[in-house]
Amino acid sequence: MEAEEGLIQEIYSKGDEESSRNRPIISVEQLDIEAYASLYQGRTKITRLMFIAEHCCDNASMQLEALRMAYDEIKKGEDTQLFREVLQKIDGRLGPNYTMDVAWCDSVDHRAEQRKKKIETELNAYKTNLIKESIRMGYNGFGDFYYAHGALGDAFKSYFRARDYCTKSKHIIHMHMRAILLSIEMGQFTHLTSYVSKAEQKPEALEPVAVAKLRCAAGLAHLEAKKYDLAARKFLEVGPDLGSSYNEVIASQDVATYEGLFALESFDRAELKACVLLLFFPPLIIVFNFPELVPEVRELINGMSQVEMGNLSVVSFGKKGNIRSLHDFDQPFTGVAGIKMISALTFKQENTIADEPVVDLLMYLNNMLDTAAAKARLPSGQNPLHQLVLIIGDGRFHEKVRLFS
Repeated sequence: MEAEEGLIQEIYSKGDEESSRNRPIISVEQLDIEAYASLYQGRTKITRLMFIAEHCCDNASMQLEALRMAYDEIKKGEDTQLFREVLQKIDGRLGPNYTMDVAWCDSVDHRAEQRKKKIETELNAYKTNLIKESIRMGYNGFGDFYYAHGALGDAFKSYFRARDYCTKSKHIIHMHMRAILLSIEMGQFTHLTSYVSKAEQKPEALEPVAVAKLRCAAGLAHLEAKKYDLAARKFLEVGPDLGSSYNEVIASQDVATYEGLFALESFDRAELKACVLLLFFPPLIIVFNFPELVPEVRELINGMSQVEMGNLSVVSFGKKGNIRSLHDFDQPFTGVAGIKMISALTFKQENTIADEPVVDLLMYLNNMLDTAAAKARLPSGQNPLHQLVLIIGDGRFHEKVRLFS
C-alpha cells in the first residue's frame, strides 16, 4: 500500500511536466492532417495536432491547419487551459473566428464549479453511508471530471483512490485501464508494465478488446524503453478486436507501423517471415490483419525479407581525387577485414567547394558498379545484379545543382 501511494505521488508530481523531447519532423511533404487526425479521438487527437503544429514551423499552412483543427476540437470539450494554450500558439493568425472566446471559457468554468460541488456532496454522502460501490463511483466521477478539465495528476489520484472500494474484478481492471491511459498521456511509462500486469491478473474479467488494449499499452512501454524486440512482439499479439476502440491512445495504423518497423529492426529473416509476412496471406480463421492498413510498411517488410546480400565494397571519399577503396568486391568480408576497414576511416578529409567530393564519388562508383555488372553479366547479356549504394558522411554537401544536372 505504501509503495503504491509513493508511486501515485511520483506520477502526480510529474504529471504536469512538459516533455523534454522535441524531435523535429524531417519530411516537408504536405500531410493530409484531417485524414490523419480522424484516426484519433479525445485528448490524443488534440495533442497530435499540436505536435504537428509545433514541428512544422517551416510549413505555415500545415501548422495553421493543425491549430485550427485543435481549436475546434478543444471547444467540444471542457479543458479551458488547453484552449488558452492553443490560442496562444494561433496568435491571431486564423482571423476573428479563432480568437479568445471569453463567454465559452466562463460558461465552461462555471459549469465545472457546479459539477465539482455536486460530486463532492454526493461522495461525502456515500462515505457517511459506507456504500462501497457508490464511493467507488464517486471517486471515478472525480477522476472523469479532472480528466475532462486537463488536471491529469488529480485524475490519476482520484482513480487510484477508488481501489479500496473495488468489489469485482472488472472494477480492478477499470482502475488500471484508467491508470494506463493517464500514464501514457502524462508520459510516465516507468510503471506502465506494472499496471498492465496487474490488469492481466484478472483474466476471467478481461474481454478480448481489453486484452488488445493491454498489449498495445505494453508495446508502448517497451517502445519508450527502446526495447524494440519486445515491442514488436507485443504489437504482433494485438488482435482484430482492437479495431478503433483504443483511438484515444493509438490507432490500428500505428500498430501496423510499429509491429512492422520493430520486427524489421529486431527479427532475423526467418522470424520476420514467420511472425509478420504470414499475416499478409492469413489462414481463413484470421479475418483482419494490421499490416494491410499501411501498405508502405507491408511492402518494406516484404522487400527486406527477400533481399539477398551479395558482394560488398567499401570506399572512403573526401578531397577531390582522394577516393580510396577500403574493401573490394572480390574480397571476403571477415572480422579481420572489418577491423582493417574501420581503422582506415580517419574522418580527417578536407575539401573546398571546388572539390565537389560527392560528384567525384558518384563518378567513381558508376565506373566501379559498371565493372562489377560486366563481370556478372550472363551469356544472354542480362545483368543479374541489383546494386545498392549507401553514402555516409559527417558533413553537409553543397553540390545539389551539379548532382541533379
